[in-house]
Amino acid sequence: MNILEWAFGKRITPAERLRKNQRMIDKAIRELDQVRVKLEKQEKTLVGQIKQSAQKGQMGAAKIQAKDLVRTRRYVEKFYGMRSQLQKISLRLQTHRTNEQMMQSMKGATVALGSMNRSMNLPALQRIAMEFERETAIMDERQEMMDDAIDDAMDVGLEEEGDEVVEQVLEEIGVDLGQAFGETPTGLQGEKVADARIAQAIGGPSGGGGGGGGDPGDDDLQARLDSLRK
Repeated sequence: MNILEWAFGKRITPAERLRKNQRMIDKAIRELDQVRVKLEKQEKTLVGQIKQSAQKGQMGAAKIQAKDLVRTRRYVEKFYGMRSQLQKISLRLQTHRTNEQMMQSMKGATVALGSMNRSMNLPALQRIAMEFERETAIMDERQEMMDDAIDDAMDVGLEEEGDEVVEQVLEEIGVDLGQAFGETPTGLQGEKVADARIAQAIGGPSGGGGGGGGDPGDDDLQARLDSLRK
């Protein structure tokens, strides 16, 4: 403790002064509430005494007690008003305390931001960002290579199995088509082949120039046609 503090007392900061005043106002509000509660109890007691005096016919005592009752009610109303005023002052002090705390917080945040800005090395930050971007690109390339390798490993045999499935499906479709249209195309094809062979058999001797050098199947067919004509 220095000489000034010993002579004039310890210096009080604005925040401490606000807290002290706040405690004083809260104490005054509590004392007012206590007095008001006592007066309200006294008011109820006076109402009962006035009723008793009126029932006994003591009108003078009843009038005096009525004056005390009116006076007590006025003081109760006055205490309510005083409490309201103290509450308003307390709220104002609380607002100032909040503003003071906000200013102190902003001051501390400003100091912290300033120290951070002074300690921040922009060239080092840019270098770190470039290194991060490069490493990220390398990681993406390696991930892409790993994905391709995994896809190739997982696709082994898929092409052969796919070809087998396609062949099986085509065979099933071919069987169905053959069962659905087998009679008519087969008959037409047989008639066309027979007509072609008959035409060759008939036209062979006239335009072919000799039957010795023909096909044995054509000779057999020609012999059957000759036997049918006879």
